[in-house]
Order: sequence, then structure tokens, then C-alpha cells
Amino acid sequence: MSKYDYEDLGLVAGLEIHQQLDTEEKLFCGCPTELRDPEESSRTFTRYLHPTRSELGEIDEAALEESQIDREFEYLGYDTTCLVEADDEPPHRLDEEAQQVVLETAQLLDMTVIDQANVMRKIVVDGSNTSGFQRSTLVATGGQIETSDGPVGVEDLMLEEESAQRVEEREDGVTFSLDRLGIPLVEIGTSPDISSPQQAREAAERIGMLLRSTGHVKRGLGTIRQDVNVSIADGARVEMKGVQSLDDIDDLVRFEVGRQVELLAIRDELQSRDAAVGEVQDVTDVFEGTESGVIEGALDSGGKVTAVPLFGFDGLVGREIQPDRRLGTEFSDHAKRHGAGGIFHTDELPAYGVTEDEVEALRDAVDAGDEDAVAIVAASPEVADGAIEAAAKRAEVAIEEVPEETRGANEDGTSQYLRPLPGAARMYPETDVPPVDLDPEEVETPELLTEKVERYQSEFSLGAGLAEQVAYGRRMPLFERAVETGADPTFVAGLVESTVTELRRDDVPVENLTDDHFLAVISLVTDGELAKEGVNDVMTLLAENPELTAEEAVEEAGLSGVGDEEVREAVVEVVERNDEQVEEEGMGAFSGLMGECMGSLRGKADGDLVSQLLREEIQKRA
Repeated sequence: MSKYDYEDLGLVAGLEIHQQLDTEEKLFCGCPTELRDPEESSRTFTRYLHPTRSELGEIDEAALEESQIDREFEYLGYDTTCLVEADDEPPHRLDEEAQQVVLETAQLLDMTVIDQANVMRKIVVDGSNTSGFQRSTLVATGGQIETSDGPVGVEDLMLEEESAQRVEEREDGVTFSLDRLGIPLVEIGTSPDISSPQQAREAAERIGMLLRSTGHVKRGLGTIRQDVNVSIADGARVEMKGVQSLDDIDDLVRFEVGRQVELLAIRDELQSRDAAVGEVQDVTDVFEGTESGVIEGALDSGGKVTAVPLFGFDGLVGREIQPDRRLGTEFSDHAKRHGAGGIFHTDELPAYGVTEDEVEALRDAVDAGDEDAVAIVAASPEVADGAIEAAAKRAEVAIEEVPEETRGANEDGTSQYLRPLPGAARMYPETDVPPVDLDPEEVETPELLTEKVERYQSEFSLGAGLAEQVAYGRRMPLFERAVETGADPTFVAGLVESTVTELRRDDVPVENLTDDHFLAVISLVTDGELAKEGVNDVMTLLAENPELTAEEAVEEAGLSGVGDEEVREAVVEVVERNDEQVEEEGMGAFSGLMGECMGSLRGKADGDLVSQLLREEIQKRA
């Protein structure tokens, strides 16, 4: 049970769900939406990005801070990369398939679709977009979802382009891959109606189910991301980005509430001490001849050590505000944004090779007393100056308030500083893409996954567990396509769920199997050209050699179907070989002989046919 009374604290939270769509082409060009291996790249180019002003002449604060980090961005292009992705050609019209899927999503969320979609540019200069901005368009407003703790409003539904995929961080820049850039993405923003960590997770699960109900969303790690906005009454709105797993959402909200509660307590204590942040100073001389590896390494490279006295901060810089994260970690996050490896502070020193004598000399150098703390940065002169100034500014904010900011979600449910919250200045119209008239009546409302589960049980006689597996599984659209062709629903369901799971456990590379592979194998079974008993062998061959056709895989596996007479001959041979046992046991010999028959036929014949013929032959001799 939580130690916090969320109602008393005034917890308010909202979600932004980002889901990649599984369309044939990207949002503004005809390139495929399949991901590639960076080693397949055929060319590279580099860019330096800087923020532009909005229509009102303003520069977004978040973009401005990002641009102050001097980095080169390298982009990997492929044989499927076009000039639009490289920002060397204007974008094409909004992809029609993506428009259809987003309209279906709007209907599932009970939203009002706007009459005309106009594309906007959203300034992003972290290198994830070659153009320096992301294209986004509002599609619908005013929806609602239900949770066990009450309704949660849905404020807006956006259709936008996915960013480039980060491949490598370098000291002087970042390498991105262009295969992901431009994949259609829907963004769903809820109202701030969420009042507990559990409700946040439930709302995200509900939205995820609705999105999968379209049958046109990508699946797997990284294809859906949740951003969580959290605030408490005396705290501040904080946006936490990049939550990969639903399992992390409630921890993230809970830990953020705890962080803000602790920051408020630290603020009150600092104010009671009349705390203040002093002037930044060069304290390189204090560490002459130091045995600290970090500091020595910086000085040997021509660097310096800068310090800032934090008057009244003693014991508070090291205070834990989240699991394994302290107020000093917050200062360090800001220093890292300016190129430093982090900071040292006196609440944790002596340590890291820094001696007690050096700590005392440091305090003397900046006129810090026993009630004060000191933070230092060791780096190149330019980095050290910028990093300690950033840490000092964050310390000044700690005296006054919990800052509004954008934070990155960590795997353990904690978060770290990324940048200031973006403002309205980051948006301005896209003049290269014409408006699109939207008509929600052109699409039908998709069947909910919960409804599919019920239908699969009643219409196809699937068990409750298997029906749910198929409906919520990534191959649900494949199942429905196969069943429409007249294939046996139970067989198809077992193939796309149980068989694939078995093969994966046997280290078969099932990720190489395409829908066409499945449909071709299903067709062979339906037409009697491949026995069900041979399916595993054929699927394994196709996974290991995806260039093969299903017919070629059957031939290579030696599983070409045999006629009824050939099956009977094989059965008769087995029965005659075990004639004495048949005479003694009659139908009691069936089980053992069935296995021998199937082994003799090596998956070339359907088990039902073999069973029927074996029973007939035993009855003749019993």
C-alpha cells in the first residue's frame, strides 16, 4: 500500500500515447515502413541543427537549450531512403492508409473529427529529425475512455511522423538511422483526469487495447511509447518521456510524486536556513597533485576544476529523493547536459580519491562553512564553466520551487532531467503539405479486441484462453485473413500462437516469417497438399531460409503429400508387421501402432486419415 495519500497531495496526471502504425508506406513519402539493420546502410551524411523562430518571433526554451550543445548529427541512409527523408525534397501528401487508421482510432475513442487537417511543424533540434522539426497534424478532439476509477477524457488525437532511430552516441555527436524516420505515428493525449498510479496504468492499457483493435499498429519493443505528465498541488507539472512498458507506469507516477514531495521538503528546509548559492570559482589549485582519477585525468588533459558554494545546503545535496537518486543527482543531470561527466559534492566527499584535506581546502577556497555544501566539476575549461553554471542554476531553483521540466524515464521507474518543458513557440504551420478534408463516415468502427474474444469463442469454437491469445496477439489480422479463405480456425489459431511459441523456444528465427509464409502454408494444409504433422518442419525451413516458397520448403523437407492408397499401404504394412499384437490386443494396440504409422509416413499424411485407416485395418484382424 502506498505511503502517500494522492488525493490529499492533489495528484493530477495525464498520458500521451505514441503508437506506430503498420502501414505500407511512410507518412510523407512512398518509402517502406520496415526497420533495417544499420550495417545495411549504403550512405551517410551529416547535419548541424539550430532552432528557428515561431510565427511570433519567439524561440522555444527547450529547443534553445538543446542547441547550446554543440553536436554533429550523422544519418545512415539505405537503398530504401528517399530525398524526403534526407530533407532534400518537400514532403508528399499525407498517406491515405494512415489517414484511414487514425480515423478508425478516433471512432474507437469516441472523438469528434475536425473538418480539415492542417500539418504543423514542431521544432525538434536533438537530431532525431533531419529537418530540425517534426510534422504533426491534429485529427480529432474531445473523446473519453472508461476506467474503474472513473472516466478519463481524451483531449486530442494527432497524426505525426516518427523520429529517426538513435544508433550510437559519440563524444562529438550522435548517429541516427533513417529507416524509422517518417513511419506514421498516432499521438493520443488525455485530459489531466488521472488521480492515482493505478489509474494511469489502467488508462494506458485501455488505450493500447483500442489501438490494437484497429489491426493496423506495429507491435514489439519501441513501437508504442507512453509519456506521463504528473503534478501535485504544491509541486509542478513534469513530463516524463519514453516509457516503454506498461508495467513501469505506476512506478513512474509513484516515484515522481515521491520526488516532488522530497523536493518540497528540501525547499522548506533550505528557506528556513536562508540558503543561497554563491559565485562560481576556479579551484584547480586545490587539487594540484590529487590522487582522484577523475580529477587528475581532467587536469592532465588541460582541464580545470570549477566550484560553487551552496550556503545552507549541507546534508541536503545528498538527500535521497528517488531510489538511488539524490538532490545532487539532479544537479549532476544539468551538468551532464553541458558535456560534463557529472559533479562531486561535499555531502559525498571524501570519496573517489578526494581526500579529507582536499575537502577542507575546497571549503576554505570558496568560504564555505560547516552548514554549507560545495559542488565541483572537473572537465575542459569550456565544459567545466558551463556545467557548474548549470548545476548552480538548478541549486537556485531548489530554494524556490519544484521546476517544471521534461524528464526521461529510467528502467527502474525513476527519471532524469532532459530539458525544459516545451512551449507554444515550438509550433508553426507546414507550408509544403496541403490541407486534407477528413470524413469519418468513410471508415467503419473497428471491432474491439474484447468483442473479438467473444466472437472467436462463439463463431469459431475456440477455447477462452486461445481466443484471447489470438485476439490480443500480433498476428490477429493474419488469423482473420486466413479464416476468410476457408481455413480451419482451430488449426490457424494453433499455428499463429502455439506453433510459433514452440519454434521460438527451439531457437528457430520466427521473426523471419512473413504473413505470406503463413498464408501459403495454411493454404497447402487446407488443400490437403501438406499434412498438419509436417507444418513445424516446413515453418522451421521457411524461418531459416525465408527466400524459399512454401512449396519449395515442403519439397526440401521431403513432405510432399501422398495419396490415400499410399497411406493405406503404409498402415497395412505396420499392422502386418505387428499382426500377433493385433490379434492379442485388438484395439488396445491402436495407440502404439498409430505412433509407428506416423513415424513411417514422416509427416506426409494427415493424422486423422491415418487414424481412420488404422482403425479399419485393426478391426479387420481383431
